[in-house]
Amino acid sequence: MSQVTTELVGLDNLVANTAYLRAQQIDRKELRKQKISLALPRPARTSALRTSVGKEFESLCEEQPIGRKLFHQFLINTNIQYFTAVEFLEEVSTWNFVEDASKEQVKQRILNKFCQPDSTSFLFFLTGKAAETCLQLSDDFDEVKLEQIRDATREFLKGKPFTEYLSSPFFDRFLQWKEYENQRISDKYFYEFRTLGKGGFGEVCAVQVKFTGQMYACKKLDKRRLKKKRGERLALVEKHVLEKVNSLFIVNLAYAYDNKTHLCLVMDLMTGGDLKFHIYHLGKRGLSMERVVFYTAQIITGILHLHSIDIVYRDMKPENVLLDGRGHCRLSDLGLAVELPKGKMAGTTGYMAPEILKQESYRMSVDWWALGCSIYEMVAARLPFKDFREKVQNDEVTRRTLEDECKFLHGSFDALSKDLITRFLKKRIALRLGCGSWFSFTNHKRLLSSDNV
Repeated sequence: MSQVTTELVGLDNLVANTAYLRAQQIDRKELRKQKISLALPRPARTSALRTSVGKEFESLCEEQPIGRKLFHQFLINTNIQYFTAVEFLEEVSTWNFVEDASKEQVKQRILNKFCQPDSTSFLFFLTGKAAETCLQLSDDFDEVKLEQIRDATREFLKGKPFTEYLSSPFFDRFLQWKEYENQRISDKYFYEFRTLGKGGFGEVCAVQVKFTGQMYACKKLDKRRLKKKRGERLALVEKHVLEKVNSLFIVNLAYAYDNKTHLCLVMDLMTGGDLKFHIYHLGKRGLSMERVVFYTAQIITGILHLHSIDIVYRDMKPENVLLDGRGHCRLSDLGLAVELPKGKMAGTTGYMAPEILKQESYRMSVDWWALGCSIYEMVAARLPFKDFREKVQNDEVTRRTLEDECKFLHGSFDALSKDLITRFLKKRIALRLGCGSWFSFTNHKRLLSSDNV
């Protein structure tokens, strides 16, 4: 284990000890201030928020965790049919995640509990074709029909139940939480610990929220450096992209604030180091094929999430893939993640696709090329068109990328990995893996299962 990794492992103990000592020294006035700061605002203060949060079901009841929880509490405590709808959706979600014998058990549970007219949990709220499909499911079960019933249940919840929720005390509590989220954040909100890394615009340090004890990484961008290097736009773009992202496979933004000298982005703390460190500095260079497959699946899920919200990552490389304490990986450093006008170049030499080097227009294709290069590097500990520690000009790497074919000289490549990388490194976009409905077969729900992540 490296010195950096050892220090990160010991960071939790340091934080726990420091928090304990500070808790012993705190006075009653300070404790009273902290208690007040943790209290939710009065409902009267949230009236202005009622209009600003909108009335979009997906945002209020599915995408925002606190909104989803409060909506479920409302359904469970209001009406037996609403409660049945929640139970059904949870069972379908479980069915999507489990495998083998467990999948059959969940299937039978769904059929017996929700699809039998004599059951107290029968889906009586379904009408028309959806009701007929529900009755037929016991005799002719298939995934498509189950998804149709699930969609019909969601449509039911988006109607009268959602309207009633917007007028309920549960939604008032949601508005109180939103008002609490809008409070101004400053340096006083955190304890700051050691520096984890440094970059061109500033540094990253470990921080702890004073009132909750939650640990994060704070990316502190020096305002003078940003202005000097004209990096203000990149910083704002990264903040904007992070605000839109909501994925288990991307480093997520928790807080954003500024002080007199720095712009601060407070994000998930990743204690496992970056993937490049694991490739080159932990034991024999390169990763086992099992780890390559595992990381690639998670990286693809993160990239697909960005693409689903029309964001091009543009800086996919092992150095930007961070591991958490459980060994799962997330994409980080989204400063270049944006759709740019025609002809604009961005990325890292060795990972840039031919269409970028030719200054042609591009969209999502560049991320799949860079992923192919990254998979190659995970296996062989070198780039497809540049050897490990090879002294070569960028122009030569560009020429190789545009003209040469990828060669597999390393002994760790097997037939499947060669085929996958070759498909990602097709110079013609139309032939490149990922530039179509290539991943329609992927079970994204299972990848996102809390049992797997």
